[in-house]
Formats: sequence, structure tokens, C-alpha cells
Amino acid sequence: MQQNQSQGLLTFQLSSQQTFAIGTLKVQEIIPYKPYRPIPNAHPYVLGAADFRGKTIAVIDMPAAVGFRPIASEEMANCVIIVTDCSRQLVGFLVRGIDKISPCDWKKIVPPPSHLGKGTYMTGVTHIEDSLVQLLDVELLLDQIYPNEANTELPHVSPDVLARLVEQHILLVDDSAVARRQLMTALDDLGLSYQVKHNGHDAFDYMKQSQAEGQAVTILVSDIEMPGLDGYELTFEVRSAPAIADAYIILHTSLSSEISVDRAKQVGADEALTKFDAIELVQAISRGCQGRPSET
Repeated sequence: MQQNQSQGLLTFQLSSQQTFAIGTLKVQEIIPYKPYRPIPNAHPYVLGAADFRGKTIAVIDMPAAVGFRPIASEEMANCVIIVTDCSRQLVGFLVRGIDKISPCDWKKIVPPPSHLGKGTYMTGVTHIEDSLVQLLDVELLLDQIYPNEANTELPHVSPDVLARLVEQHILLVDDSAVARRQLMTALDDLGLSYQVKHNGHDAFDYMKQSQAEGQAVTILVSDIEMPGLDGYELTFEVRSAPAIADAYIILHTSLSSEISVDRAKQVGADEALTKFDAIELVQAISRGCQGRPSET
């Protein structure tokens, strides 16, 4: 599979000493600072509301949310708002400065050092022109500020469908702790068993090993944006390996983009869902119980 050059990295400054980034497919627009209106009882990191192309969006102090010094009022005129569309939420992140958009080989993004623990807002690190760049976990940031936004209501599942679900060997793959928790909670509430991996390489190795042991993965639910082997490439590798190619593949992404859905189909995914809606997830997994349609 050719290297995915469709998504680069937008690098920006939250402090004077470190460079951070998010994937460009999450970015709707970059706009100069504009005055905002206070929102009563808002989260401390939400500065207020601003108008954006006929919509009202929340403006979040990203440095403060990540743990750096909040942006002072006298700094704001020189700041920039990154408008993102992530996990069904359109928000603006106020940052101290934009660096640039750079092409990115996502295979060269590595997981953050394990000694940072679970509280880090990083999903990976990489180097751009010899500078260390930290990839921010936007899903975690939004979950901390809007913890109840995701739709976690479960659909009604009939006894016969549940019986088929219980028989499935389900593999969940996501580098975001928030997304893993949401996926696991939905399946736990249905009483289903599953395995969890944090990246595409481990998932692919697990699928090959499980097949060799006679316990093939039947349903794969994978994130798209992941360090190393991303969801597109994982799907391509699975479809290219005859022994495991029959798995029903659901790509699960925070990217609210037709581009991501179209590309998911091109590489062989059976479905593509936008995070997070438990009803859509369970319905997709239920369809996976029927297996992949025969190709003619």
C-alpha cells in the first residue's frame, strides 16, 4: 500500500519551548483571534462562544487545558483559533501561535514514553526537521471538558442477535484511552468478551497469531488515526493476508469527514463510523455477525 500522504500535521505553540500537532483532517479552519461572548457556568477552560460561518462554537484555552500557563487577556490579540471537527463536535482551540503544516509519514509517529503515565494528552511523538513534535489527543481534551457528550445509550438487542454476538471474537484497536474506554463500556454492558490493542502493529500480529491458534478474529473495530500502522493500512494488510482476510472490519474515527469514509471503503473496510455513538457501534457489530457479503 502506498504511504498515506492525504493527512499532514498542523504544528503550533502552546508554550515557548514545546511544539505540538494535530492531524490536518481534524482542522476545519485557522482563523485570527476574534472576541468571544462569555458562556454562563462553562468549564474553566472554555473562554466563551464565537461565531464561525453562521455557527456558534466554544473557544477553548488549549494551553490551559493541557496544563500550561493560561493565555492572558493581553496576549489574545496575537493568538490564533484552530477550528476543529472531532468526534461530532465543532470547537475552536485558542493557541499561542501557528507554526506550519507539514507532510507526515504516520509510520514514523511512535507512542509516547510509558513513564509519562495515563494523564498525558499525547497520542504520539515524531520529529519534523529535527524538532520533537508531540501529537495531541484531542479526544481526551474534549472528554475532559465535555465528559457527557458522547451517546452511550445502547440499542435494544434481541436474544438471538445477542447469542450470535457472544460467539464473536472481537478485537478493539485504538490509541486513545478515551475511545478504548467508550468501546469497552459499550461491550461490557452487553456482556460481550473482546480483546484490546493500542496500535495497528499489535493488532495485526494478534490477528495472525489467533488465526494460527484456531481462534480467528471475526470482527475488527479499529481507529483510523494511530501511530505506526494506521487504520487504513491495518485494513489493507488484513485484506491482503488470506488467512485473516474474512474479518468484518469497522473503522471507527473521530474524523467527521466524507474523505475518511470514502477511503475506508477503498481499502476494504465494511463500515466506517464517527465516534462515538454506542447505538451505531452495536448495530454495526451486529451486522458483522452475519459475516461479509459474498463477492461476485
